[in-house]
Amino acid sequence: MLSDAPAAQRAPKTLDAEDRSAAVAVFAFPAFILAGAVLAYLVPAPFAPLGAYITPLLAIIMFCMGLTLTIPDLREVARRPWPIGIGVAAQFVIMPLAAVAVARLLGLPEQLAIGLLVLGSVPGGTASNVIAYLARGDVALSVAMTSVSTVLSPLLTPIITLLLAGERTPVDGPGMAWTLAQTVLIPVFGGLLLRILADRLVDRILPALPWLSILAIGGVVFPAVAKNAATLASVGLLVFAAVVLHNLFGYLLGYLAARATGLPGPAARTTAIEVATQSAGLSSGMSAKFFSPEAAIPGAVAAVWHNVAGALFAFAVRRIRR
Repeated sequence: MLSDAPAAQRAPKTLDAEDRSAAVAVFAFPAFILAGAVLAYLVPAPFAPLGAYITPLLAIIMFCMGLTLTIPDLREVARRPWPIGIGVAAQFVIMPLAAVAVARLLGLPEQLAIGLLVLGSVPGGTASNVIAYLARGDVALSVAMTSVSTVLSPLLTPIITLLLAGERTPVDGPGMAWTLAQTVLIPVFGGLLLRILADRLVDRILPALPWLSILAIGGVVFPAVAKNAATLASVGLLVFAAVVLHNLFGYLLGYLAARATGLPGPAARTTAIEVATQSAGLSSGMSAKFFSPEAAIPGAVAAVWHNVAGALFAFAVRRIRR
């Protein structure tokens, strides 16, 4: 699934233009990111300068997310606080701790371990909404969880990073919080406000939003690969193993947490997807900005893998009716 591209927000019986566009983008996204990453690895020079535009590119991604939200989506938060709270709490507990565990298990170098921790500490990727749709999950719940985790990220992501990495690596907590507010909160609420004020206009451009986000994510991921071509040659397989294992923990523990707290099957599948599917583009950009180019590698790898894993998960469980 596209780790950060706008997702189908509802589950009608027949796909409308927005849903079709998002569904196609889900499968096109990993191919685009993988092809671009390979090219950036082989010919890094043209891609490296894109690193100067990470902040505005992240803002574009989140603005697109805001445009896909509606007032009914927000009402869902008030209507179902218990399952939403479970999913969001599981995400911000399971994924950071899983990142620490995987980094120690595989013996990741310090900057790669920090990058994996940031990946585990950012909010859920909006691609989770489309994965939930394809997996016959609870799409409204998915949208609500993504929205709440995104709004909370300027507070929780810096705190989690400080708590779990602050003793080993200097962490600019206030700087991270302000950057997340600039690149997450303001664009998301700006998109939502535009959606409220110009709903019909926004409806016309919704099918294009996944593709705009894909291009913006590419602009975040490709310079991370270009600046780390030499490092990837030596640790690429190790990082891939770490991202896959981290993602697998998210699916497994997210599902178990939901079932243990009494959520029904569709909600449990949705929780697993939300916990496992991180905002990889945001992770890569934040890691590059506040730590090092090397720390951005796990997010860059996750931008591809989370979408592939999401598609595989949806294919495996979509026949389950309860």
